[in-house]
Amino acid sequence: MKSIKILGTGCDKCETLAARAREAAENLGQDFEIEKVSKVAEIMAYGVMLTPALVVDGEVKAVGKVPSVAEIMGMLT
Repeated sequence: MKSIKILGTGCDKCETLAARAREAAENLGQDFEIEKVSKVAEIMAYGVMLTPALVVDGEVKAVGKVPSVAEIMGMLT
């Protein structure tokens, strides 16, 4: 199962990133769990200073932008 974390304070971009990550995982037919992380201390623990950010299986994949569904699919494989 893929662990996907969306780091951000709940802004529109964070919500868009979560929706795209969900769509990408579903398109790949992967089991996944999406967690939204909004506490600043937890976000900074990943070394992230810009949000939104995408973390897959503990590895930061994107920071400060909202990748396309296709780009996220590449990050999940």
